[in-house]
Amino acid sequence: MSTKFSWELRPLDGSVDFGEELNAQLPLLVRKLLAQRGISGRERALRFLKPRLADLGDPFALREMDAAVERIFRAADNGEHVCIYGDYDVDGVSSVTLLYTILRAYGIRTDYFIPVRTREGYGLSEEGMANAIAKCGETPGLIIAVDCGTSSVEEVAWLQEQGIDVVILDHHEASTQGRPPAVAVVNAKLEEDSPFTYLCSAGVVFKLAHAMLKERRLPKFDLKQYLDVVAIATVADIVPLVEENRLLTRHGLRVMESGGNIGIQAINRVTNLNRRPSASHVSFRIGPRLNAAGRMDNPLDALNLLMTRDTAVAMELAERLEMHNRARQQEEEKIRNEAMEMLSHTFSPKRDSVIVLGSRTWHPGVVGIVASLLMRRYHKPTFVISLDENGIGKGSGRSIPGVSLVQAIHACADTLISGGGHDMAAGLVIHEDMIDAFRARFDAFVKESVDPSRLTPVLNVDAEVSFPELTLELLDSYELLEPFGNSNPQPVFMSRNVMLTDAPRHLQGNHLRLGLRQGNYECDAMYFNGGSVKLPDPPWDIAFTIDRNVWRGRVSLSISIQDIRPAASV
Repeated sequence: MSTKFSWELRPLDGSVDFGEELNAQLPLLVRKLLAQRGISGRERALRFLKPRLADLGDPFALREMDAAVERIFRAADNGEHVCIYGDYDVDGVSSVTLLYTILRAYGIRTDYFIPVRTREGYGLSEEGMANAIAKCGETPGLIIAVDCGTSSVEEVAWLQEQGIDVVILDHHEASTQGRPPAVAVVNAKLEEDSPFTYLCSAGVVFKLAHAMLKERRLPKFDLKQYLDVVAIATVADIVPLVEENRLLTRHGLRVMESGGNIGIQAINRVTNLNRRPSASHVSFRIGPRLNAAGRMDNPLDALNLLMTRDTAVAMELAERLEMHNRARQQEEEKIRNEAMEMLSHTFSPKRDSVIVLGSRTWHPGVVGIVASLLMRRYHKPTFVISLDENGIGKGSGRSIPGVSLVQAIHACADTLISGGGHDMAAGLVIHEDMIDAFRARFDAFVKESVDPSRLTPVLNVDAEVSFPELTLELLDSYELLEPFGNSNPQPVFMSRNVMLTDAPRHLQGNHLRLGLRQGNYECDAMYFNGGSVKLPDPPWDIAFTIDRNVWRGRVSLSISIQDIRPAASV
């Protein structure tokens, strides 16, 4: 058996000297991991390991923040009616929740609107804006678009013609039409050399709230209490966990651990969280359930969960999200099976550099998940498209490092109705009869512009360790590197010449439990989704991550297998 990954051991380029005090406190392995992350010197290490809210930068460093704050306070002073227009994903509903809370704290009459994916689509659509204004009951003087709006040049112009001002709080890429004619567009992606391009929209809203509180203090309002909402958006939207994103997420997880938003607490109870909240729990438990509401056309269930202050209502909504998530999983399995069947007839991993699939029977809310699954399975940039009865397709794309979907969409624009998003995740609208042309152009773009080595999956291994090094004492220092995520990935370790102590145990969900031995040391490991993997004969080299596991009050170090290969001679 040969692994599909090429294993590469990360080099150690930096110094592991962080001063006498930290050198004594931190195991050498943790100091190596710091150096690999580009951290050098005592002061930078302390800021990384123990980030403080006092280190937050000036929110007015975001361009047009002053204009946004001025317009919102003018709405407060004049008694204007404000409507928040958000997106239906985790970042969108989190942003709306935080913005609604801060506006209401200043006494501003505020309503909100979340579009339904299959009815109004993404962003400031004509139908969505009409429905938002109707829901408000009166024409608002100001619409604040969150997690959308940056590419809505014509729509913002139309709103201004109706006498409605617009403020945009976003993190998406600009369109080729340029900046929308809004009163303010607070989006670091529109700036040159901004230090805040890593923020998600909830992070931008947090900065706005911080700016407003700096201008007009609210003695009884504690912005830190809402960091758990910012944290789940930051993790679930897969933005880089660097600088202030990392700081906000670290402190947000602490808020969650001590209580925080009762809707998030309800999800934690429904998902049987039995350990300290982590970015991983947000990624695999909280995020999918909040996203499932929007994917299955019920985004208000997620928003209402985050907004409610009633514990009983929170539990009812959390259970409803669980039902949405199960329905999403069933739909996902159906689409995945059909997509795999299509690929078996049309796709050649050696010939084709991309995957583009579409069907009239696929739910538009789930195609992004399937695109992500196919991208990881084949290590190819992927678009999966849901077509309506008129042959208009809405697709979601996921990419691999080195392939920008935004650049690909621009290069293939004449085959599309529209498209945009991020380099690694994007959306498009396309006519059914143009799918083959788009696939061919997308494939040509990747072949012409991407180094072929980028198309081979690589497993980056941070360090080689032996089983005796894997202790609870190591975990105490290792966990200071958290939260793990985009741009601060969870370290992957490898151990050589590992034997099985007994036959692998197959568990529900296609997982394996493995009893392992290296020399005289034994441990258990989980190989998630490893039930269908053909294991080589031992001895093995194993690549794995580590976590803290708590079961019935007992704390242990858990190992999660990422890959297995026959033991290599050294």
